[in-house]
Formats: sequence, structure tokens, C-alpha cells
Amino acid sequence: MNDQMLLTVFGVAIVVAPALLMAVLGIASLIGHPLSERAIGRTTQSAILIGLFSALACLGVLLSQGMSQYSIELGQWVAIQDYHFSVVFILDMLSLPFVILSFLLCGTVGSFAKVYMHRESGFNRFFVFYAMFVLGMTITSVAGTIETLFCGWELVGLSSALLVAFYFERPEPVRNGLRVWSIYRVSDAALLLASLVMHHLTGEGDFHKLLGDGPWPLGAAVLTEHQALVVGLLLLVAVAGKSALIPFSGWLPRAMEGPTPSSAVFYGALSVHLGAFMLLRVSTILDQSIALRIAVVVIGLLSAIYAAFVGRVQTDIKSALSFASLTQVGIITAEIGFGLRYLALIHIIGHGCLRTLQFVRAPSLLLDYRILENAIGANLPRQPIWWQRFLGTAHRRWFYRLALDRGFFDVILADWVARPFLRLFRRLDTWERRWFQLLDGDEHPSSETDDISSVSLEELI
Repeated sequence: MNDQMLLTVFGVAIVVAPALLMAVLGIASLIGHPLSERAIGRTTQSAILIGLFSALACLGVLLSQGMSQYSIELGQWVAIQDYHFSVVFILDMLSLPFVILSFLLCGTVGSFAKVYMHRESGFNRFFVFYAMFVLGMTITSVAGTIETLFCGWELVGLSSALLVAFYFERPEPVRNGLRVWSIYRVSDAALLLASLVMHHLTGEGDFHKLLGDGPWPLGAAVLTEHQALVVGLLLLVAVAGKSALIPFSGWLPRAMEGPTPSSAVFYGALSVHLGAFMLLRVSTILDQSIALRIAVVVIGLLSAIYAAFVGRVQTDIKSALSFASLTQVGIITAEIGFGLRYLALIHIIGHGCLRTLQFVRAPSLLLDYRILENAIGANLPRQPIWWQRFLGTAHRRWFYRLALDRGFFDVILADWVARPFLRLFRRLDTWERRWFQLLDGDEHPSSETDDISSVSLEELI
């Protein structure tokens, strides 16, 4: 068996292992005979180990043969004149480190979740969503076309929203899950529009057709400066929604409603870095437009400053850690805008490992703090921040209120973005219903068709 055959077998196994895990857990749940906790744990561990071993084997073969990348083409699924939709997996120095990180952290969190979720009524449901997330991360990591990446992107978003609403017996998790899903819809729409523009420009969604044939991070995009700016801005909106960059940062603390294991692997380690990973994948587009690079740097730095500012007033440890993650993601985004691609990749790997450890340590850390404070008979001392000396009481209160309300981004998005769209679509719905009533011969359309207008914005998002 030659090296190319080995790379093909192991490369396909990277995706097949989590796909089989999701199929086994999902089918067992659908037929009403979910696996036992022990069986779920062993099946999950086996799938993660197979995927991790396959990714390490691919990386070893590439390094031993001096290869920079290898593509696995699974054929064209759709071919319409000049437009082609194909499934391609690419193994290179970007996808393999990220997929290895995904398997390592998902395996760590999976082992933690077996104990953390023990005897939880939704134990099986949690691991079904967890398997969906692992599959989405692996597909996104090794995707060689924009369509393949979009499939993995959707799986990650769907599993994220479902796990935020995991405790569905309470209204707040469900409401926050819908809020997360609504922001993801904006992000997904931007990515879909970018995909359509790419197909219009090149006729297909293969990254090598758009980004050049050179291995990452080499190559030169085939787009003009104007085309790169349009595609890049659409991708930047998708990245901002997925990674909670401003102005979409308001959903991040709401996502902490989910179980701690999902918070660790989603918003501390992997999902929150997915936007930065996609920027690294399309980084050659950034080289074509200085305006696009400036936009990436500005959004990254503003998100980092915003998260550091808001994170100081959080009263629960998970929200504080999530904003700490956003601070680093903002810095990583700025690094990509500055062209420091290897530094950004190393930063993602190191930060993901650190934040996973902090999230899984958080529940026991609170207990340790409580024991320590009981032992000394007082709260632990806190050092004052240096800039507090230069602000009066009134200014400190104003900044505290601003940070506590997260910069009022939620209110701004609700009043100036979501509400106008809802009003427009409600009006269109009313006109459509009245028009069909007239076509049906009803000369006096009923006003009951306006019932949707009575639904409040807070109930919809």
C-alpha cells in the first residue's frame, strides 16, 4: 500500500469515525433503545481514538514524505453546465493540526462528561448532540470546498443551539438557544452568500480554484481587489456571528445555559475558534485587499477590548471564562489580519487547551474557593485596578453600567436590526393572507390574519 493510498484511507477515516458515532447513537435513540451509559462512553471513546489515530497517521505520512498537502476527492455530486458541487477533503498543515486539536479536546471533554452527566435524564441526548458537534468540527476542518465546509459549519451551529437549550424544561435555556440560533442564521446566510459569489466567480467552490494551487499558507487568490473585498466581507460577517465578535457578542453569555462540558468544548475551545480557522483557510483573499485586512484587524481588536471590558463585571465563572475566550479570539483575529498566520494557529491550539482546562475545572474551583473562604472567615482580597484611581465614582458607575449591559449591543440589534425586519415580514405576511382571501372570493378579509403582529419581539428572538 503506497503513501497516497494510506493518506486516502486514514483521511476518510477522520470523517467516518465521528459519522459512525453519530449514526450509532442517533439510530439507537430513534428506535427507542438508547445505549447504556457505559456503552455510550466506550463507543464515544473508540470513535475519538480512531479519528485521532487517523489524523496523526496522516500528519506522519505527510511529514515523512515531505508533502505539504494531499486532497481526497469523493466525486462531483452536482454538475450543471459551468457549475460543479464536489466533496473534497484536504489534508495540510492547517487542517491536520486543527482536527487533531478537535479530537484531543473532544475526547477530554467526553471523558469528563461521562462523569459530569452521570444519571442525568438527558445523558443519551447530550452525547447525540456531542457526536453531531464532533462530526461538524471534523468536516469543517478538512473541507476542501465551500460546500463541504458549509455542511460542517451547519452541524456545529445546530448542535450548539440544541445544547444551549439542553435543559428544555426551563424557559430560559430554550429562549437563549433560540437567540443563539438566530445569530447563527445570520452567520450562515452570509457564508451561503459568499459561497454563491464564489461559484459565480469560478464556477465551483473548490478552495484551490479560488485561493491558488499553493499549499497553505502559500498561494495567491485569483480574485481582483474588489472581488476579494466583497467575498471577504461576507466571510467576515459569517466569522463574526460564529465566533461572537462584535456586534454579535451578546449571545455568548446566553450560551452558558448549556451543561458545563458543552460550554467547555464549544465556547472555550473549539466552536468559538471556528471563525478564526476559516479566516486562516481563506487568508490569501486577505492579501488581495488592504481594506479587508484593516476591517479584520479592527473587528478583532475591538472585540478583544470589548470582551476584556465586559468580562470584568461578570458574576458567574462560566460567563467570565467565555468573555476571556472572546478576548483571545479577538486577538487571534487581529493576528490573522496582520498576516501572522502561523502565530494565529499556535495561539488557537494553546488557547483551546488552556480554556478547556479552565472550564472543566470551574465547578470544583468554586467549591475550593468556598472552602478557603470558610477557613479564613472572610472573602478573598481583590487588588484594585490601576485605572480606578483616575476615575471618579460617577464615571466608574457609568462604565460599570455599560459593561453590565454588554455595551447595549443586544438592545441595538433588537431595535435597529431585528425589529424593522420583523415589522416588514409581518406586513408582507398580512398582505399575502389578504390577497389570498380575495382570490378565494372573500370580499371582507378578516383582521384575524394579523395575529402574528401581536407576538412580541422577545418571544420571537
